[in-house]
Amino acid sequence: MSIVYLNGDFLPAEQAKISPMDRGFLFGDGIYEVVPSYQSRFVGLVPHLERMLSGLSQLSIEPGLSLSDWQQLAENLLQRNQDMGENLGVYIQVSRGADTKRNHAFPAHIRPTVFAFVFEIPPAPVADKDKAPKYSVVTADDLRWQRCHIKSTSLLGNVLHYQQGYAQGAQETILFNREGNLTEAAACNVFVVKDGVIATPPLSTELLPGITRHILLKVLEQYSQRQVEERVISRAEVLAADEVWLTSSSKEVAPVVRINDQWVNDGEPGDIWLEVQQLFSAHKYEF
Repeated sequence: MSIVYLNGDFLPAEQAKISPMDRGFLFGDGIYEVVPSYQSRFVGLVPHLERMLSGLSQLSIEPGLSLSDWQQLAENLLQRNQDMGENLGVYIQVSRGADTKRNHAFPAHIRPTVFAFVFEIPPAPVADKDKAPKYSVVTADDLRWQRCHIKSTSLLGNVLHYQQGYAQGAQETILFNREGNLTEAAACNVFVVKDGVIATPPLSTELLPGITRHILLKVLEQYSQRQVEERVISRAEVLAADEVWLTSSSKEVAPVVRINDQWVNDGEPGDIWLEVQQLFSAHKYEF
């Protein structure tokens, strides 16, 4: 029986109850984070929590917990669920809380709902061309809202885009804005490689500031001699790229081998992907 955290208490998952009047349920009015850990070592715990605190601030939700409090909560939850396995993800969700009525306006004087639980995740990805998952993706116009930098629980736009790819037998959907420029994927950030140069879109309200993206850029800055650019990337550049990668907390750096009906790098993970995943695996705990 897993142990979860709910509003100050650690308790068995079966005993955790949340009001149906909670605004997280009614409106998706909340923020969430998912933090991976391997053999009890978190990857990017502080950056994940700092992003969560930033999102809560932008939504004017104040649960009254410091960065240190959140760290202790995550570590405590991990410790209480060690029997679940060596590789665990910690999910944290904070909603505005439950009111006595349904109203779009923010209610005053309600207590935020803080919920967290642990779930088993696969072993960390490895830098091995033979073992690497090969991702097929489709492309689509980005139809989500214009505050994608906030990791909100209101994920319907992302879910619909993800389903768009899934229904076509793909594992992701790469998105482009009205100008035809790359934003991100439904659940990942995106990198492209051309002539040895690595590029990814700059941060904006059109894409999530991914923690794996953040760590990877730090790793490349310190441990790679390759040129890395954060810049606008057109649809044509994505389709003409030598390599395309998806980055996320679960995938780390994942090679895309097919976009729509077009092969990328002859359908195989690229040499630069191998080099970069090796660096990420070696240094991801440093940031």
